[in-house]
Amino acid sequence: MKIHLRYFASLRETIGVGSEAFETSASDVAGLRQALIARGGVHAQCLAIGLPVRVAVNQVMASEATPLVPDGEVAFFPPVTGG
Repeated sequence: MKIHLRYFASLRETIGVGSEAFETSASDVAGLRQALIARGGVHAQCLAIGLPVRVAVNQVMASEATPLVPDGEVAFFPPVTGG
């Protein structure tokens, strides 16, 4: 299925794009993250398991178990702290 990916803040800077379309067979956020890590390079660096990366699916905060929907939007962003 086709997913619309969005990257924010330091992830966008490191990956070098703010958004992209991605074709995946993943059914949930965890599978999508694994597929992106498998691309290697900056995706593997930024989205590695254990790194504090937040995810939203269709503009709603999501967990690794959140299912994906065709043509859905998945946004990745680092945690933000105030001060």
